[in-house]
Amino acid sequence: MTRASDRDPSFRFEYDPATIRFGTDCVDALETELAAQGLERALVVCGSTVGTTPAVIEPVTRGLGDRLAGVFDETTPKKRLATAVDGRERLRDDDGDVLVSLGGGSSLDVARVISVLAASDRSARDVADEVVETGTITVPDEGLLPIVSIPTTLAGADLSTVAGVTAGPDSGLDEEIGGGISDPELMPTAAFYDPELVATTPDPVLAGSAMNGFDKGVETLYTANATPVTDATASDGLETLADGLRAFGDGSRDLETLERILEGTVLVQYGISRPGETTLSIVHAFGHGLTRTGEVQQGAAHGIVVPHVLEYCFEQDGVDARAGALADALGVGDATDQAAAVVEAVTEIRDGLGLPSRLRDVDGPEPDEFAAVADAILNDAFMANAPPGLEPTVAEIDGILERAW
Repeated sequence: MTRASDRDPSFRFEYDPATIRFGTDCVDALETELAAQGLERALVVCGSTVGTTPAVIEPVTRGLGDRLAGVFDETTPKKRLATAVDGRERLRDDDGDVLVSLGGGSSLDVARVISVLAASDRSARDVADEVVETGTITVPDEGLLPIVSIPTTLAGADLSTVAGVTAGPDSGLDEEIGGGISDPELMPTAAFYDPELVATTPDPVLAGSAMNGFDKGVETLYTANATPVTDATASDGLETLADGLRAFGDGSRDLETLERILEGTVLVQYGISRPGETTLSIVHAFGHGLTRTGEVQQGAAHGIVVPHVLEYCFEQDGVDARAGALADALGVGDATDQAAAVVEAVTEIRDGLGLPSRLRDVDGPEPDEFAAVADAILNDAFMANAPPGLEPTVAEIDGILERAW
């Protein structure tokens, strides 16, 4: 594995991940896992499509057996605070003691917010006002309900401790305001990775989420707080994920391919979200800036900008963007120009997934908005993890957006 010689070799790594269950039909063991953790009544949190798709919901409810308390199938990609408030009421009505998120990252985010709300008696308006004032929601010191995650996409949010939330008119505000929460106790207590469930997700959704998960591996290698532990998991995960995504792009949809993609997704997110820190970096800051000002899906936004962001990082003098480590992980370590080979490999994977390659082709910001978007990107919290030595300006971020246009 290629490591940068000028990085500080000392590090601190604190990580308390979920119990991982992996493999076809692993959700059959849901009841067993809950019993082992002393949990008795599970409220499944999902979207309406998942909740009414027998191939997805039935294996989960069957796996929960007598520990199924109910199904709350009202989540949406907007991750609305009002939805979480409704979920809290459903949780109380069903006397649940554990939340089981099923579906994409938005359902997991809503489940996390439900857990936070359930630990207090605050009103939706009170919490919405806090989101407006601080951009976050206070996480109580005790009383959080445990969460079990069952992803059906590949975004890789399951081994993390953060969640997004949107407060809007349905919470008493005049306009929509985005925010987020973070706390080590929001790490799921268990995560079930079942390729049979992932196989039920439409290809366009899988492709977009896969790009988001893939970029977690890319960013974890060059982040300012990389460690040998995250280097190992991210490198192996990227190699596995890239192989699987190339096969997916070539048309393979068999379970072996999905298992390989899912295995890579698990590995690239292992260790990225730790108490007080994350390895997510500049590409995810771009994702935030673009999706908060438009309707573009985050994975699609990542796919569009990541080649240009990588080129920019590799071109900056004195910046350690780990081109060698990335090249090794992506199978192009023998290239004469490793930086160019990395950009080409990432672009080919993006194109193989059928994702858009230009900002003008998605419902995102227009060029006259780029300066404001660039300012938001530069002030995003994830920019603190930019590759060592990288000090971008608003004009340089604007230039990346222009090239992506």
